[in-house]
Amino acid sequence: MKRIIIFLVVLIISFPTYIFAEETYELSMLPRYFPKRIRSMIDPLANYLAQETGLSIKAVLTKDFTEYENSIKSGDIEIGYQNPLVYSKVSQAHEVLAMAVKGSGGDKFRGIVIARPDSGIESVTDLRHKKIMIVGKTSAGGFLSQKMTLSKNGINVQKDCAMEEASDNKQENVIISVSIGDVDAGFIRESALHMADKYIQPGTIKVVSNCAWLPNWAFSVNRSLPDEAKNKLKNAILKLKEESTVLKAMDLKGFSPADDSQYDIVRKLIES
Repeated sequence: MKRIIIFLVVLIISFPTYIFAEETYELSMLPRYFPKRIRSMIDPLANYLAQETGLSIKAVLTKDFTEYENSIKSGDIEIGYQNPLVYSKVSQAHEVLAMAVKGSGGDKFRGIVIARPDSGIESVTDLRHKKIMIVGKTSAGGFLSQKMTLSKNGINVQKDCAMEEASDNKQENVIISVSIGDVDAGFIRESALHMADKYIQPGTIKVVSNCAWLPNWAFSVNRSLPDEAKNKLKNAILKLKEESTVLKAMDLKGFSPADDSQYDIVRKLIES
């Protein structure tokens, strides 16, 4: 009996990493900003969630929208924070736990159409046959919201306009291109309107139209995560108060409970 006990003690001491290794969950955010900004947003979130849940959580970055989406689908990123369009595309792999709350729109947000004041573009109906820069086809505030509004006005943006995607899918690059006249108009998220103010001449941008409201960004987890881990993460994210440093870093007011069906409107837009 003593020999068995001694053997087990030696086994545990010799192979502790195999017996007690803790799974680390990777958390990431859709890279709509430059890496330094994203790191400043998700590092505090990862640290908070780890402390609050007791789970091992590591913040990671991806280089672009495509890599982010593929990492979600492959299971490399277990915890994600992404716009409604990307969430809808990866929802077979991930399930939403909470929805971002921000600004006057609360748990909804929208895109806008911008143009130069001297462009002659006064409404979305003037966009037919115009050269338009979008943030990217996977951008909700920089494409999908405007696509929905133009469709309601009889314009198929992909057929009736000349579309160009912004370099690195950055909102700032859309604004700058419109400002210097490289394109006739641009699609950006409403809250990004002044993001490039220091790079452009004052008075070179105007808002042509506000566009359709969409469900806000989704905080999601891999569907294969244990229910206990999901519940811990959901409770922790919903527990955050507006004055917390975590939410201030993310420029949010908070998170509200969310259900997958709230993103059905986005799925219909993707299919159209």
